[in-house]
Amino acid sequence: MFQHHKFEELGGANHGWLDAKHHFSFANYFDPKKMSHGELLVINDDRIAPYTGFDTHPHRDMEIITYVRKGAITHKDSQGNKGTTKAGNVQVMSAGTGIFHSEYNHEDEVTNIYQIWITPREKGIKPTWDMAEFPKAPVSSSLNLLVSGDGKAPLQIAQDARIYAGRLNKDTKITHPIKGKGYLLVSEGEVEVAGKSAKKGDGIAISDEASVSIRALSDTEILVIEVPGKRKAR
Repeated sequence: MFQHHKFEELGGANHGWLDAKHHFSFANYFDPKKMSHGELLVINDDRIAPYTGFDTHPHRDMEIITYVRKGAITHKDSQGNKGTTKAGNVQVMSAGTGIFHSEYNHEDEVTNIYQIWITPREKGIKPTWDMAEFPKAPVSSSLNLLVSGDGKAPLQIAQDARIYAGRLNKDTKITHPIKGKGYLLVSEGEVEVAGKSAKKGDGIAISDEASVSIRALSDTEILVIEVPGKRKAR
């Protein structure tokens, strides 16, 4: 089953310095039909004005992944970690027993990020943070594995989940296998999925499918998030 969430139909809020779109219920946006997708709780499409950002704030027992689409984001936390993640690259943070952090756009342009929250497989783990750069060359047959919980990706999280990404040239066709539930994000361009077109900013929730066939209708960039199919009781 494929459920198309169009960008213009997403919830969200514009705070001036932050223009946020929410794929799932978040903060003051609530939709009982969009509470989560398996263990995937949050996808926020955030646009952060130059020289602004999120002041120091706490997190606990959550896997938080930030994919930078445009600009750069600078992270600093209570564990002594700090770094700047640029467009096309990813940072991950396991909040675990508790962590305070800030994220700022110190650039001259708007920074656009996907902020993704996934529940951990267990509570009370040691907090961690990491970042990595990834190949920018277009893919022709399979997406790049960016994040996983099994040691097979450059970045690790505490959950049996995976995040793939890739740039596809126009007319490229790939078939991506799905384990558990999937969520496809169109970061740039336009693609065809299950016979329907999806454009920049759209999301497609994927359930009960062994794979997804993707055709690039233009030069495009996509992400595919895979999570366990059933949320555990909390």
